[in-house]
Amino acid sequence: MKQLHFKDNFWSNELTSTVGYDAIIQYHNEGKRTCKEVEDFMKARAGIEEKYAKDLLGLSKKVCGHSEMNTLKRSLDVFKLQMEHVSLAHLQLAQSMREEVRKLEEFREKQKEARKKIEQHMDALHKQKASQFKKTMDSKKIYEQKCRDKEEADQNVYRNTNNPKHIEKVASTLLTVFGSLKQNLSTLGNIRDEWLKEHVYSCEILEKQANDRINFIRNTVWSHLNLLSQQSVTSDELYEEVRKSLEQCDIQEDIEHFVTLRRTGDKPPAPLVYENFYSEPPQLQEVPVVCLSGHCIYRTDCFRTQNGNNLCLEGDAIYSTVQDAGYSLVRN
Repeated sequence: MKQLHFKDNFWSNELTSTVGYDAIIQYHNEGKRTCKEVEDFMKARAGIEEKYAKDLLGLSKKVCGHSEMNTLKRSLDVFKLQMEHVSLAHLQLAQSMREEVRKLEEFREKQKEARKKIEQHMDALHKQKASQFKKTMDSKKIYEQKCRDKEEADQNVYRNTNNPKHIEKVASTLLTVFGSLKQNLSTLGNIRDEWLKEHVYSCEILEKQANDRINFIRNTVWSHLNLLSQQSVTSDELYEEVRKSLEQCDIQEDIEHFVTLRRTGDKPPAPLVYENFYSEPPQLQEVPVVCLSGHCIYRTDCFRTQNGNNLCLEGDAIYSTVQDAGYSLVRN
C-alpha cells in the first residue's frame, strides 16, 4: 500500500490559499498540546509517587511489634525494614519519572524552536506571494482597461473622429502596461516557484517532526510503564523477603519462649484451710435452740462444743455460752 505524505496531500487550487499549510500547522499545534498534557500527567504521577514514598517511609519508622518477642518479632522487624526499602524504591521511581518528564520537555521545546523557524519563513513567503498576486491582478486590470481603450481608439479611426497622436499615445501606454503586467507575472511566477519548493520542504520537515513526536511520546509512555513494572517486580522481591521471614515464624516456639522467659511457677495455690483459734480444734454440733436467762431462741449460727458450751456467730462477733446462766464470754 502506498504511503501518504504531507507534500502530496496539502495543496489548494487557489494560488493565494494556505488551507493545506494551515491544516498541517493546526495538527502540530494539537501535537504540541498532547506533549504538554503527557508531560503534565507524568509530572503529577511523579508527585504522587514521591508523596506515597515519603508517607510509606514515615510509616515504616513507627513502632510495630515492639513488645513482641522471638520469631514473630524478627518477622515484624523484617516487615518494617522491607517497607522502608519499598518506600526508597518508590522515591527512586519518582526521580526516574521526573527525568522522563525533563526529556519530554526538552524534546517539545526543541521541536517548537525548529517549527518556529519554518513558520516564520513560510509566513513571509505567503505574504510576499499574496502581495505580488494583488499587484499582478491590479496590473491585469489596468492592462485590460488599456486594451479596451485601444479598441475604442481603433474604432474611432475608421470613423475619422480620432486624433492620430491620441492613438499613438494609447498604443504606447498599452505597451507600457503590458510590459508591467509581464514583469509582475514573471515576478509572481518566481515567487510561486520558490513557494512551491519551500512548501514541499516544509511539508517534509513537518512530517518528520510529526513522526518524531509520535515516536517519542510512544517511547516515553512505554518507558513510563516499564518503570512501573520494574517497581512492581522490586516491591514483590522485597515482599518475598517478608514472606520468607513469616515462614520461619513458629507459633509453638514463640509460646514456649514466652513461657520459659516469663514463667512464675508450676504449682497452683493450695486451698484455704480453716485454722481454729484454740490449740485443739473444737468439734461443733449444731444447737438450733439457745436459752439465755430463761429465754430460748432458735439459732442456726450456734454450735455446741465438746465441753458442753454453746458457740454462736453474729457478724464479726463470736458469742460463747456455758451451762451456768451467770457466765458468758464475748470474744471480738
